[in-house]
Amino acid sequence: MSPSQENTDALTPEEAAVELAKLAEAIAHHDRLYHQQDAPEISDADYDALRRRNDAIEAQFPDLVRDDSPSKSVGATPSSGFAKVAHARPMLSLSNAFDENDVAEFLARIRRFLGLEESDLVEFVAEPKIDGLSASLRYENGGFRVGATRGDGTTGEDITANLRTIDDIPETLPGDAPDIFEVRGEVYMSRDDFFTLNERQTAEGNKVFANPRNAAAGSLRQLDSTITKSRPLRFFAYSTGETSATPTDTHWELLSRLDDWGFTVNPLSRLCASSDDAIALYDEIAAARASLPYDIDGIVYKVNRIDWQNRLGMVSRAPRWAIAHKFAAEQAETLLHAISIQVGRTGALTPVAELEPITVGGVVVSRATLHNADEIERKDVRAGDTVIVQRAGDVIPQVVRVIPEKRPSDSKPFDFPSQCPDCGSAVMQEDGEVVRRCTGGLICPAQALERLKHFVSRDAFDIEGFGGKHIESFRTDGLIETPADIFRLHDRADEVSAREGWGEQSTDNLMAAIEARRTIPLERFIYALGVRQVGQSTARLLAKNYGSHEALASAMADAHDPESEAYAGLIAIDGIGPSVAADLAAFFAEDHNRTVLADLAAELDIEPFVQEESDSPIAGRTVVFTGTLEQMTRGEAKARAEALGAKVSGSVSKKTDFVVAGPGAGSKAKKAAELEVTILSEEEWLDMLGEESVS
Repeated sequence: MSPSQENTDALTPEEAAVELAKLAEAIAHHDRLYHQQDAPEISDADYDALRRRNDAIEAQFPDLVRDDSPSKSVGATPSSGFAKVAHARPMLSLSNAFDENDVAEFLARIRRFLGLEESDLVEFVAEPKIDGLSASLRYENGGFRVGATRGDGTTGEDITANLRTIDDIPETLPGDAPDIFEVRGEVYMSRDDFFTLNERQTAEGNKVFANPRNAAAGSLRQLDSTITKSRPLRFFAYSTGETSATPTDTHWELLSRLDDWGFTVNPLSRLCASSDDAIALYDEIAAARASLPYDIDGIVYKVNRIDWQNRLGMVSRAPRWAIAHKFAAEQAETLLHAISIQVGRTGALTPVAELEPITVGGVVVSRATLHNADEIERKDVRAGDTVIVQRAGDVIPQVVRVIPEKRPSDSKPFDFPSQCPDCGSAVMQEDGEVVRRCTGGLICPAQALERLKHFVSRDAFDIEGFGGKHIESFRTDGLIETPADIFRLHDRADEVSAREGWGEQSTDNLMAAIEARRTIPLERFIYALGVRQVGQSTARLLAKNYGSHEALASAMADAHDPESEAYAGLIAIDGIGPSVAADLAAFFAEDHNRTVLADLAAELDIEPFVQEESDSPIAGRTVVFTGTLEQMTRGEAKARAEALGAKVSGSVSKKTDFVVAGPGAGSKAKKAAELEVTILSEEEWLDMLGEESVS
C-alpha cells in the first residue's frame, strides 16, 4: 500500500470532504491553464498526483463525490476563440495507475465486471502515452470534414483548418472505410523540432515555449492557420470515436487498419497477453524514455476486444476498459517547525504540519496535512523533525515519513489537545472513529464559520464574489449569523457598501449574485446543508429518490425512528447505509437545524429534482437485483439500469417496480411476491430493455 493510500484510509469523512473541495478547485484551475491557456504551472506528475489523490478519496468515500469532481470532468470549457464542436461520443480522459498493484487491480476489476474466470485470457494493447494535445478527426464518405480539440470532453473547439496543415493527417480515406469514421489521437511536437522552433522564436524576438507539449498546443490553437502550418506538428492516431460501422473486432486490428489508411500509429505499441507482458513493456519503454524523440508520461493499457470495451463502457469521465500507467510524482525533504490544529464545520480537529517552505514539483509548499491523531502517532511526527513531503494529490500536501536520524535530541511526541483551541470545549473521540471532535457544536465559532463557508461554496450555493474570506468578515462584524441571513443582506446594503473595499457597484453585484441563487436545485440545497457524510453524490441520490424538499424533510423526520417505514426506505437506497442514515436522521431531528431549514425555505425557491427525459421503459422506476445473474455481473446490471434512468435499490418495498431475480433468489424474491411486485427473470429483463444476451 502506498503512502498516499494509507493517508486516504486514515481520513475522516469531514477531512475527506474538505480536501475534495480543495482538490476540485485546484484541478479546475490547472485544467484551465493547461487546456485553455497552454501555460501549466505544475508538472504532469504533480497534476496526476492531484487527480490520483482525488480518485483515492472518492473510492474511500463514494458518498462524498462532488458534482464538480475532477472524476466527472475531462478538461476545461473551450475558450471563445474558435467555433464549438459537440462530440458525438464524449472524448474521455483516463484513470491512472502508478504501480503494478494498480495495474493488477485494473485487470481484477475487468474480470469482476465481465464475470470472467482467472483462466480466461484478457489481452491488452499497450501504447506510449504521448504528452501532446488530443484531437478528433471526423471523416464523412471518405473526406476529412471536421477536426476538434477535446475541450471539456463534451464540446471542443473547431480547429479543422489547423489540423489540415499536419502531414500525418490524410485528407481522404480509402473506399473500405466506414461512411462516418472519427479518428482520435494526439498532436505533438518532437524534441528536436521543439528546440529548433525555440531557436527561431528567440531569433525573431518572439515568445519561447516551456516544453514540447505547450509548443504543440500553442501552435495548434492559432487563429491564423498559416502560423500552424509553419510549426512542425505531428499526429499519432490511437482510437476511434463515432463510426457508422465497426471495421475490426479488436483494438490491435484497428491500429493496423489505421496504419493502412494513412495514419501514423506509434510503432512502440504492443499486443500483450497478460498484465505481466504490459508491465514488461512499461519497464522497457521507461528505461528508453529519455532517448525517445518525443515526450511521454506513461503507458496506456487498453482491453483488446472491442465487444468487451463496449460492455465495460465508462464510469464518470473515464472508460472502464483503459488505464494510464503513469510515472512517479516528486518528493522533497524539509523541516517541520510546528503542528497546528484546524477545527472544521463538524467539529473535527485536523492537525497540520507547518513546514519550512520547500519547492516540490515547481510549487512552494509550506503546510501539509497530518490527518488525525492516529496518523501522527503511527508516523511518530514531531515538531523539529526533518520530513519527506509529497504532493501526491493534496492541495495541502502530505507528510510521507520522518527521517529519524535527523531528529533533534530534545524532541518530544506531539500532545493532541483535549480542549478545542477555538472555544475551549472538551474534545472527544467516538467509538469506531479516528477523528477527535470539539463538543462545542454551534457555540464553537470555528464550526459555525465553516458551516457558512460550506453553504456558499462552489458546489453548494456558489454565490459569485462571496467566498470564505467575505463570509468570515461579514460574520465577525455581525452582518450574517445563519445561512438565511445571506438572503436578507439586501436590507443592509448600505452597511455593506460602506465597508472597506466595497462600494455601490460591488455591493449591487453581490446583491444580484445572491438574488440569482434564491432559486436552487434540490440536490445543491441538500449538499449545502453540510450534513455529515452527505457529499454531492449522496445529495443527488436523496434528491432523486425523494423529489422535493418537503418530501425529504418529512421522510427524514420520520426516519429518526429506526423501526419506521421511512428509515427502511432510506437505507434501501443503493449507496446509503446505516451510518449515513443515522447522520441524516440526527441532523433533521435537531431543533436548531429545523429552525434553519424553515428559515431558508421562507427565503428560497427550492426546485424539485427533475429526472432527465428518457424513452427507456425503466426511466424513473425502482429496480432490485437479487440472485445470481448469468448474462452479466451485478455491477454491470446496476450500471446499465442507472444509465437508463432507473433507481437501483438494495431492498424490496411497496415502492419497488421490478425485481430482477436470478438463480438463488431468496428473501427479496419472496417479499416481492408478497407485495405483488413484478418479478422478472434476467431474460425478461433484457427483453424489456430491448437487449440481447451478452454471453
